Amino acid sequence: MSRTDKLKYPDPNFIRENTQIINDGWQFSFDGTVWRNINVPFCPESRLSGIGYTDFIPQCFYKKTMRIPQTNKRIRLHFGAVDYRCEVYVNGKYVGAHVGGYTPFAFDIMDCVAEGENEIFLAVHDDELRDCPSGKQSYKKNSFGCFYTRTTGIWQDVWLEFVPKARIRQLRFYPSCAKSKVAVDILTDGCAACRIEVFYKNRSVGSYFGEIEYHGRCEIELSETHRWEIGHGRLYDVTVVFGEDTVYSYFGLRDVGYQGYDFMLNDKPVFQKLVLDQGYYPDGIYTASDVEAMQKDIRLALDLGFNGARLHQKVFDPRFLYLCDISGYMVWGEFASWGVDYSDLHFLGQFLREWEETLARDFNHPSIVTWCPLNEVWGTWEDAKQKRDVRFVDLVYTFTKIYDPTRPCVDASGGHHGHETDVFDFHSYAEDAQLKAYLEDLDKKDILEIPLLYCDGEELHYVEGSPVIISESGGICFTQKEGAQQVKTVNEGAVESEESWGYGKGESDADVFLDRYERLTDAIFECRKLSGFCYTQLYDVEQEENGLYRYDRSDKLSETQKVRMRKINSRR
Repeated sequence: MSRTDKLKYPDPNFIRENTQIINDGWQFSFDGTVWRNINVPFCPESRLSGIGYTDFIPQCFYKKTMRIPQTNKRIRLHFGAVDYRCEVYVNGKYVGAHVGGYTPFAFDIMDCVAEGENEIFLAVHDDELRDCPSGKQSYKKNSFGCFYTRTTGIWQDVWLEFVPKARIRQLRFYPSCAKSKVAVDILTDGCAACRIEVFYKNRSVGSYFGEIEYHGRCEIELSETHRWEIGHGRLYDVTVVFGEDTVYSYFGLRDVGYQGYDFMLNDKPVFQKLVLDQGYYPDGIYTASDVEAMQKDIRLALDLGFNGARLHQKVFDPRFLYLCDISGYMVWGEFASWGVDYSDLHFLGQFLREWEETLARDFNHPSIVTWCPLNEVWGTWEDAKQKRDVRFVDLVYTFTKIYDPTRPCVDASGGHHGHETDVFDFHSYAEDAQLKAYLEDLDKKDILEIPLLYCDGEELHYVEGSPVIISESGGICFTQKEGAQQVKTVNEGAVESEESWGYGKGESDADVFLDRYERLTDAIFECRKLSGFCYTQLYDVEQEENGLYRYDRSDKLSETQKVRMRKINSRR
C-alpha cells in the first residue's frame, strides 16, 4: 500500500481495507430543533465547518441518515475525536458514550442497524473547560494570551469498519535497532491462527505464524536492518492476518533514551533542535484542511533547520504523526493537560483514562521520542496560592513509564517537576545574557536555578548529572503590527493580553530578529550539558505573534534570511 493510499485512512498505523469514511451528509443543531448542514470533521467554531460560531457551545447535536450495507460481519462505528462528552444513538437506540476530547472511540452497532435508511445521532456536551483536559482552548468568551478559539464536537474523521467476530483489537511494536528484531504484542477478540509478515520496500524481511487467543507476543528477526534516523523515515510495513481479519500497520527501527547528558538515537548522540507546534489552523482550528496542510508544517520547520517539534497541548491527527514518521522528524507526544485542577486528586482518574487512550493510539509512531503528559503544573491560573498536589505529577509519570518503558518521559514540562523524571526540562524566555548565566551555572557548577523550576515548599531540586533540555525558549514577538508588545504577566506567568504579543519584546525587522535569535542560540549551543532546545514557536496563533511564520503560514523571513537561520541552527 502506497503512502498516498495510507493517508486516505483515519489512522495509517492501523488500516483495514473494509473501512468506509462517513464525513459527508451530517447536520448540526445547537438545541436539537433547528438543523443546518455542517462539514465534518471540522468543528462548528471553524470557517471550514460552514458554521463559524465562536461563542460558547455548552451542548450541541449531530445527525446523519445513511444506508449501511447488509453484512454478516460486525459493524463498528468509529470517531477519531469528539470534544468533550458525547452519547451516540443509532436508529434511536443508545449504543454508547465517551468522555474525552482528543482520543478515538468506537461502538459495535450491528444490533441497531436496519435495512434501508439508518440515523446516527450524537448528543455532545462541552461545558467543562475548567475541570477537564482542554489544552489551549479559551475558557473566556474571547481568545487571550496563549488561549485560543475553542473546539466543540466532531473534529476528526468518522468511519465504519466491517470486521469478523474474531478480530484484532490492538498492535504494539517493540523494535530493537541494536538486535535488528521487533517484538509484536497483539490483543484480539477471540482465538484464531495469526500470521504476521514484515516488509521493507515490498521485500519480506521477517514473519511469524501461530495461534493467538486474546493476547499474544512474538519476536521477529529482521533479515535487513534499516534504521529510522533524522531525515530518514525508512519504515517497515506489517501485515497481520488473524483468522478472517487483516490489519496493515508499520514501525520504525530505532532506539531512544538518554546517556549521561546526551539524548541518544540508535546509540548516537543527537541534539534536539525543536520548534513549538500548537496544531492550530486559521480555517479549521484543530483540524487541517487537508494532508498537504499537515505536511507543510513539517516542511516549514525543516526549511529553518529544526529536526523536530514539541507538539504542544494537543493530541495531533494520526496522519500528521505518520507524516512525521516518514520524514524522520522527531516529536514530543504531549497531552492537552491544561484545564485540569492539579491540586485535587479527584481529577486524576479521568486524566489517566484519557492519557492512556492517547498512549494506546500513538504507541507505534517512531517519530515520538518523548512523552510529555503534563505542562507547567503548578496549580490554577487565577489563584497563584492554590498549589498542585505533587502526587498528581508523580502518579502520571509512573503510569506512563509502566505503560511504555521504551521512551523517555518528561513528568511535567516547564519545570514544576515531581520526584522523578527522565529529563529535567525548563521554560525560559529570558534574554540571551540572563539565559547564558543560567546555563553557565549548569555547565560549571551542575546547578539549575531557573525561576519556576519547582513549587515552593516541596523541597525538590535538580539532581546533579541529569540530562537537561530547554523545552520553551525565545518567544520573541516577531510582527509587523504597530503596538506589538512584550507580554505583561500576572500570577504564575499567566498571560492576559488579547492583543498582538510575545514573550520577548516586539521586533519588526527580520535581520534584527535573526541577530537576537543567533545570540540566544549561541548561549544554548555553548552549554555542553544541554540535550536540546525548543523555540517558541513555528507560526503565530491568533493574538500570539511570536511565530517564525504568520498564522496563515506565509513567510516573515526572506529566502536569504531562511538560509541564514538554517546556518545558525546547523552549528550544533
